[in-house]
This record gives sequence, C-alpha cells and structure tokens, in this order.
Amino acid sequence: MFIDIYTHIFPEKFFARWQTYGQKLANIGKRMNAVKPLSDLDLRFRQMDGHGDYRQIVSLPNPPLEEIVDAATGAQLATMANDTMAEVCRRHPDRFGGFVAAVCLSDIDTAMQELNRAIGELGAKGIQIFTNIKGEPLDLPKYRPIFAAMAQHDLPIWLHPTRPNTMPDYATEPRSRYEMWWAFGWPYETSVAMMRLVFDGLFDRHPAIKIITHHAGGMIPFFAARADAGLAHLGSRTSDEDYSKVLPSLKRPHGEYLKMFYADTAMFGKDGYIGTKAGLEYFGTDKMVFSTDAPFGPIGETFAVLDRLGLERAAAEKIFQANAEKLMNTRFK
Repeated sequence: MFIDIYTHIFPEKFFARWQTYGQKLANIGKRMNAVKPLSDLDLRFRQMDGHGDYRQIVSLPNPPLEEIVDAATGAQLATMANDTMAEVCRRHPDRFGGFVAAVCLSDIDTAMQELNRAIGELGAKGIQIFTNIKGEPLDLPKYRPIFAAMAQHDLPIWLHPTRPNTMPDYATEPRSRYEMWWAFGWPYETSVAMMRLVFDGLFDRHPAIKIITHHAGGMIPFFAARADAGLAHLGSRTSDEDYSKVLPSLKRPHGEYLKMFYADTAMFGKDGYIGTKAGLEYFGTDKMVFSTDAPFGPIGETFAVLDRLGLERAAAEKIFQANAEKLMNTRFK
C-alpha cells in the first residue's frame, strides 16, 4: 500500500465559499483556480488510477486562512473545511486515508476548540499549520498551546510553507518579483521555522512531538553543515541582541534537533531526484514519508524517483506506509 501523506484538496462546498474571498486571492488564488483536480474528484481519481493500492491524506492548500479573512471568518472556514474534508473521506475510503484538520491561528482559543473537535469528533489525522502566521513566527509563546495539544494527542503537525509576494526580495523593492517568493521563499520559510522552533526549545518541552515538513525539509538537507557549524557561534555576529543563553538552554546540540523533524518526498517529480536523495540521506528512512504534493506535483514521476533511488524493501515499506501509520496511529488495510 502507498500512503501519500501530503496532498491537497478543495471539497466542492468549501471551494464555493472560499472563492467568495477572491479580492484577497489575486495571486495565489489565480493558481488555485487553475488546478482543477483540487475540487474535481473525477479528474483527481483519473490521476490516482494506475498506481496500485494508493491512498491520499488530504489537507487544504495555500493560502493560509489567517492571510485572507478575519479571525471569526477564519474559524468558520476552518470548521467548514474540516466538515467537508471528513465527508469526502467518508464517501471515498478507498481513495482517501484521512484528512488533516485546518485551523485558523488568528485566535488561539477558537483554534484549540476546532483542533480538538476535528480530531475527537471527525477523526482528523492531525493539523496543518503554516510557517508563519500572517508574518508572525511560530516560536512566539502564544502559539505554544497548539504544539502542546498536538503532543498530547500524539498526532502530527503538517508544516506547510507560506510566503506572500508582499515580502520583497530586496529592501529597495515593494514586493517580490518573478515569483521568487514561491520558488525560493517557501524553502527558506520552512528552514527558518524549523530552526526557530529548535532554538525555542520545542523538542525539549515535547521530545516526541511529530512535525512533517513539506518538500523534504526545505533547505535543511543541503545547508545542515552550515547551520550546525555556523550557528554554534550564535551571537558572535550580532551586537544589538543577546543570544548568549540560547544554545546553553538546549539539552542537546542544536543540529541534532533538526533530524527530529519528519520530511516528505514532495520534490516535483523526476527533476526532484537530487533533492529527494539529499532529504533521504539527511533525515533517514525512519523520518521520511511518501508525498507527491498532488495535484500540484506528479504522482507517477514521484514513484519513479523513489524507484530510481533503489530503496531496499524494508526502507521502501517505511517510506510508503509504515512511517505514516506510526505518525497517525493508524493501521491501513
């Protein structure tokens, strides 16, 4: 069996409501509307056919709810998203192995209520959060209850990158150009969020917490040595802020925590071979999970990349199914 742990969906009812916020969706919304299998299940199933016993775990795509609506509307949309994703999974259990709950972190109390409802009543496999919350870092103390709740539930957090075009590439420009905010901004966002959570002591507070990073951990597999060696001198390059207590406050060397994250294989098909290989070598077979990023990424080509890696049977079983089952406390049959 193949469990595609990070795919995206717009249930039809939810999609109709989502589209009413079109004024705030001029950039990423244009892309979402063009990807028809997000909401057209017939098209989606045709893409899924021919890959054996293949099932998807679904979550909402970008943009984050926090970026497009106010807190009250975001809470309503999260509820609607979770209800409709749960319904789709109930109707098509042979296609969908479960869903990842949406939460709107503009208001933590309502997000906590929806988190617990989606998991307790609807059977969500975990929650999805984004690498920043409308420009705020995840390591702010106010977001700690979310991580604590997921550690208590013993279910994963799907960490999805986000970076809008309003975050410029250069200080002299008002916004990012040529879609660099997506191509290079998202891997950067993932990497920074991971390192900031490490420095905040997340894994010391919750050693068993499960966090799945999208796109093979962003830049981390390629720049781990730089982060390990360079950040061992944290504070030596900074004169206006005191970082002297950060590293001593951690129970382990900071680089070791990065390997406590999980990473997926969603690297955009055949040309993602090098990135997938690097991610696998860095995180290892116990921390790697199969993902195509469908319907944005190609399913067949992702299978081909993993086949090209020449995985041993035990490693393949972990990546394609066993690690997902362990993360979600679910046995798929």
